[in-house]
Amino acid sequence: MTDVEVPSAPSQPAETNRDRVSRRQVDKFAERRAQLADAALQTLAELGYARTSLREIAQNTAFSHGVLHYYFSDKEDLITHCVRQYEAACVTRYDEIVASASSAEELRREFSAAMAQTLRTDAPMHRLWYDLRNQSLFEESFRADVLEIDQRREEMIWRVISRYASFAGFSVALSPAAAYAILDGLFQQALLHHLAGDEDAAEVLRANVMRVLDILEERPP
Repeated sequence: MTDVEVPSAPSQPAETNRDRVSRRQVDKFAERRAQLADAALQTLAELGYARTSLREIAQNTAFSHGVLHYYFSDKEDLITHCVRQYEAACVTRYDEIVASASSAEELRREFSAAMAQTLRTDAPMHRLWYDLRNQSLFEESFRADVLEIDQRREEMIWRVISRYASFAGFSVALSPAAAYAILDGLFQQALLHHLAGDEDAAEVLRANVMRVLDILEERPP
């Protein structure tokens, strides 16, 4: 009786190669969109949402108007991508301070100083954030992304406050939303003064943040 040769399973190198090419194409497309979003963020930070068009962004970057239209269907598509990209940078800003602090006083000092410093160095990007948050009241296309960023910013602030309360040994009198609203309001007010040329705005912000942390303790009636 002769042995029957069982055919081996066919290899599929062609499909594997196609998959690899497809992944490279997707990665390259995503990388270029990220590059365009970075360039757009800078122009948006300078001019604001209302005064920025795809053509304006093209004039301020190395990319042509046609390239922008190839990677983004319209201005809202680009803004939505910018908002998501901005999220990655803004929602972990104070986490290292929380992780490295060894006492309530150190956390209080470093956090308030960091808020003042980012006001000085990153004012255009903060201005853009408030502009986009305001625009989301009218532009439904990126409202969900703005709400998600705002929620993650609230969580970032709450990590600071809850850690501070843990060090100091007290319960926080405010909800996470209320605590975030207070600090965010102080920052936005300080940003307005800073952009208006007030050289003391950052220092006033630092002092106000320290005062807010001082009054967070829940007290008996």
